[in-house]
Amino acid sequence: MRPLLRASAGERLDLGAFDPGATPGCPAGKAAGLAATAALAEPLASLQERLYAASTAGDRRRLLLVLQGMDTSGKGGTVKHVIGFLNPAGCRVRSFKAPTQEEHEHPFLWRIRKALPVAGEIGIFDRSHYEDVLVARVRELVSRSQLNRRYAQINRFEQSLADDGVTLVKVFLHISYEEQRERLLKRLDNPEKHWKFSPGDIEDRLLWPEYQHAYELALQRCSTDAAPWYVVPANRKWYRNWAVATLLLEHLEELDPRYPAAAFDVEECRRRLLET
Repeated sequence: MRPLLRASAGERLDLGAFDPGATPGCPAGKAAGLAATAALAEPLASLQERLYAASTAGDRRRLLLVLQGMDTSGKGGTVKHVIGFLNPAGCRVRSFKAPTQEEHEHPFLWRIRKALPVAGEIGIFDRSHYEDVLVARVRELVSRSQLNRRYAQINRFEQSLADDGVTLVKVFLHISYEEQRERLLKRLDNPEKHWKFSPGDIEDRLLWPEYQHAYELALQRCSTDAAPWYVVPANRKWYRNWAVATLLLEHLEELDPRYPAAAFDVEECRRRLLET
């Protein structure tokens, strides 16, 4: 899946060339896609357990899934349906909102560093440090020269994470303008979903071209060999879930964590236990 979805490092990127309703690499049809996603649950859970177990013997490796996308693109849904396959004890989920006053008083990566997974964990960011080159750019919260420095800071930061044993899986959930309207309307039509709606969502829709351009620049300038971006078509929720789960599986399989060998005499412990 990685070659199908990966954003090329350093190359000019046009999100208009990516079909948000496409299903690259997926078994044909929704029913097949749902079945394929369900089949990923056991291998994902097994690999997660092995990653956690390996950390008890000093393996520092961990994985960080970064989810970005426009409102209603499915960041929360991905956490629910994909991360739901995993043992929550080995996961660290963090959702990043507008910075607090305390966070404003520190460099923009300060709050990100505090939320990173530790050895053996799978971390999940619902939004991330990229808000500081997305919203900050669209809303003109900082100067262009400061934005340019932030892209470079992000690349150095992510390289340092990779050097320290973090596998970064950065996913942009790509939905269409029309699909977002339908999803926002469904929230308005359902009183139980009103808490998920904000009038500000409409204001952000008026800035859709600006946000798309900001994402294009972020993906273009911060897709590196150490931390590539993946563009996941997200108009079809079932495909989104399958694609993200498959990306996770591929990265965990590449890590190939192993259960640590026993640091004690197994047979002696068996003998003593049988005597009790």
